[in-house]
Amino acid sequence: MTRITIVGGGAGGLELAVKVGKKLGKSGKAHITLIDACPTHLWKPLLHQVAAGTLDSHADELEYYALARKHHFSFRLGRMDGLDREKKEVLLSPILDDNGEQILPRQAVPYDMLVLALGSQSNDFGTPGAQENSIMLDTPAAAERFHKRLINCCLRAQSGGKEAGQGRFTVTIIGGGATGVELSAEL
Repeated sequence: MTRITIVGGGAGGLELAVKVGKKLGKSGKAHITLIDACPTHLWKPLLHQVAAGTLDSHADELEYYALARKHHFSFRLGRMDGLDREKKEVLLSPILDDNGEQILPRQAVPYDMLVLALGSQSNDFGTPGAQENSIMLDTPAAAERFHKRLINCCLRAQSGGKEAGQGRFTVTIIGGGATGVELSAEL
């Protein structure tokens, strides 16, 4: 049986796993494996709503394990840290708990066909201060961090203290793409 391995459970990787699972996995023509570093999927274009507080990310997340069962593919939790092209294996980092103790050792996932659907990450192009003073809306955790910081600023502004600029604060959005424009509109 052909082993199709898809690394990355974003919009492209997840949609591919579902479609190929329905077509080839259900009929037993192929074994499809989706690998992602997170156990859940949140559609990235919704992150601005999480950041603004108009969407609860936990209510809208999709569980990869449930999707895999329903759509005839398997899911492996893990972060790709290497590729052995000779052995045709995707190498996954060990999975650690919150205390840094190993839950699962480094793993190798075999493939006959490999799809890398790794998505994209924001790029600050090395701009001085960007990492320390901004939040890139690339993940649900980053959007939740932005929302928490926004709420804290609102509370400080409400108190009218000096820290809040006497009842006001400024949010600067860098980037006029879809996420930046939609976040501006939500705020």
